[in-house]
Amino acid sequence: MALLHVNPTRMALMELKRKSASAKRGHKLLKDKQDGLMQQFLQIIRDAKRLREEIDVKLQRAFRTFILASAWLSESELQNALSSPQAVVSLDYDIKSVMGVKIPVFKLRKEGTIRSYGYANTNAFLDEAIDLFEETFASLVRLAEIEKQAERMAIELETTRRRVNALEHKMLPDLRDTVKFIKMKLDESERAGIVGTMRVKAQIEAAGR
Repeated sequence: MALLHVNPTRMALMELKRKSASAKRGHKLLKDKQDGLMQQFLQIIRDAKRLREEIDVKLQRAFRTFILASAWLSESELQNALSSPQAVVSLDYDIKSVMGVKIPVFKLRKEGTIRSYGYANTNAFLDEAIDLFEETFASLVRLAEIEKQAERMAIELETTRRRVNALEHKMLPDLRDTVKFIKMKLDESERAGIVGTMRVKAQIEAAGR
């Protein structure tokens, strides 16, 4: 702990008490924000874990189904079916604020269809595989969004934690110790003043005898 460089006066004492009260309010607000950010961060981490598991399952199903589709089609039939998709995919990017943290929001847009082939020369396995890959792609975009949100949230959480610690372990103790020091100095001055007054009074009384 360190004492602040201020003159030990009553005015300085009042100002330090005001700063201390303000710092305590700021500490509480930051601590509440830290707790809220932690809850949000943990929820995002849980969402990301669940989504990764879903993506793994979808990808495994998609590849298994695609292998089955390939087994029933010749190489040329498969290439023709997949060579010219009619869909146009775009990604919109927006920002939203969560507890003061700006986090990205991705929105996937698709015009047209991935399936550009006729059904006569393909099979249901290929349809299912393409649907699964399309769903997985959308989930991957969502996962990228969540992971970016987690990154932004983690940065803000660390910044808030440092501010809380600075108030808790540095600023508030320094203010508290300085207030105690000034009170001690003012008490000493008051006692010295009383003793001095008593001595003067005693000297006056002695001179009047």
